[in-house]
Amino acid sequence: MKAAILEDIKKFKIADVDAPKPDNNKVIIDIIKTGICGSDIHNWDAGEPKGLIMGHEFTGKVVNPGSRTDLKIGDRVTALPISPCGNCEACETGNPQYCSETWTHAIGLSLDNPGGLTSTIAIRPDMVLKLPDNVTDEEGAMVEPTAVGLHAVHLADIRVGDKVLIVGGGIIGLVSAMFAKLEGAEFVAVSETNEARGKKSVKLNVADDWFNAKDENFLNNIFTKIPNGFDVVIDCSGTTKAVESELMTVKPGGTIILVGVSPKPIEFASVIAVMKELTIKGAIAYTKEEFKNCISLMANKKIDVMKFVDDIVPLEETQKAYERLTSGTDDAVKIMIDPKK
Repeated sequence: MKAAILEDIKKFKIADVDAPKPDNNKVIIDIIKTGICGSDIHNWDAGEPKGLIMGHEFTGKVVNPGSRTDLKIGDRVTALPISPCGNCEACETGNPQYCSETWTHAIGLSLDNPGGLTSTIAIRPDMVLKLPDNVTDEEGAMVEPTAVGLHAVHLADIRVGDKVLIVGGGIIGLVSAMFAKLEGAEFVAVSETNEARGKKSVKLNVADDWFNAKDENFLNNIFTKIPNGFDVVIDCSGTTKAVESELMTVKPGGTIILVGVSPKPIEFASVIAVMKELTIKGAIAYTKEEFKNCISLMANKKIDVMKFVDDIVPLEETQKAYERLTSGTDDAVKIMIDPKK
């Protein structure tokens, strides 16, 4: 079967790989749709680890249920791509994102567990979730990034009437903005360096306004609109400049949630955080309950995630899709790969 394999810095190769073999344990699925994630782009940018088959946001169809007696051939599923141990305190309290083993063998994030940029993958049976009939294939591939945004907003503890700034208008930023609105935020803004994405956040009705982070009057523009600063800032960028701006634009006593991941150290003036008595929290992944909640929200039509999906392309166009998402000028926030297309 064909796979898009990370070959070098910003370079994929399409090559043949072996299909997974049944082992009476793992669930084997044929991939229907796979989303491209911001963390995938970090690996692509770095070109490491070489040989990685990415894709941890997916919908698939069961071809072998493994040890799952409640699944049958043909069932549509998605899965938490993580690999928690299941026995530590974090796992036992429903917080597998804290487990030290969570990313060790993660689907599409580790060399020993290929992800959805291929035709068929094998998944730990306890991580697989069946999709309701009224959740589309594309929505199923959106569950994982949607759960990341939900987790960030839960950690932010947004109150009715809050003013919220989302830094970074990629898929996690826009999903976070959507949930901030649902939590009762009075005003939600997006900060972006990509004008097309900034405008799109307003067009999609997840943000009330957007601010161009490249504008030399960026801070003045914000304080003209929000004189006292934001109650909550959710960082979906992961850069030093972004964090510096967040410290300035959050109000005293406010909260900053760090979702964006930086492969390099970030420096900032901690005196600002001290003088403002800020709460700064990291946010990683999601709980299993939040993942399930996102499926339920989609099934009950409480959220519309399809408005974020810009394109679905064949496996052979994986390289072009990554280039489009990182162009800095295109408004695309979510492109999916269909290996059967």
